[in-house]
Amino acid sequence: MPAKKRSSRRRSGGRKYSKGAGKTVASAMRRRKRGTLKSGKRGKGGSVKSRKQAIAIGLSEARKKGEKVPSKKAA
Repeated sequence: MPAKKRSSRRRSGGRKYSKGAGKTVASAMRRRKRGTLKSGKRGKGGSVKSRKQAIAIGLSEARKKGEKVPSKKAA
């Protein structure tokens, strides 16, 4: 009998991010809508307008809290 071939696709099931990380990202999105989400160190970079940037800031905050979040991709 031939051996089972492993698929390269990610298995469905299990979470990529923890629930707490999702809540942190959601709060960052709300702050972006209100116009209070700031970028840069200590908010010196101005207000965030991009949806993607708001998600990145939320994930970064979740990492600092110690939530389950995959590490950043290498540039």
